[in-house]
Amino acid sequence: MLMPLTRHLVVGAAITGATMTLLPSQAHAAGSLRISKIWYDSPGSDTATNSSINGEWVQITNSTTSAVNLKGWTLTDASNHAYTFAAFTLGAGKNVSIKTGKGTNTATTLFQQRAGHIWNNDKDTATLRRANKTVHHTCAYNSTRYDYKTC
Repeated sequence: MLMPLTRHLVVGAAITGATMTLLPSQAHAAGSLRISKIWYDSPGSDTATNSSINGEWVQITNSTTSAVNLKGWTLTDASNHAYTFAAFTLGAGKNVSIKTGKGTNTATTLFQQRAGHIWNNDKDTATLRRANKTVHHTCAYNSTRYDYKTC
């Protein structure tokens, strides 16, 4: 009787081991800091109003388990319109939207303080760079069919 039970435990351990190899890698499970969405074509006509300019924005998501200090990081488009993050920490599991126009910064929305649109309505590339200027993440789009791109 002891033999079948032992065999059962060994098989159970083998199945458990096999199941563990199917789990996500630690890097994937740990999350990432990335550009998650670009709303490049603001609703309605592109006008010079602040409301229209703020209709385009980029969202950055921190799906890690740690807050990330973004001070000195930059967000740029393909034409090198650059937004440099001032003192700002993106909490673990949080999002921040960077709107193109003018406004007052909050914990969830930052403003570039621009007087005109910068994201092209047909194609462009958003690039997030660390303070040391190395590329951290990019997201590109090439479509007039949609108003936004989920990255």
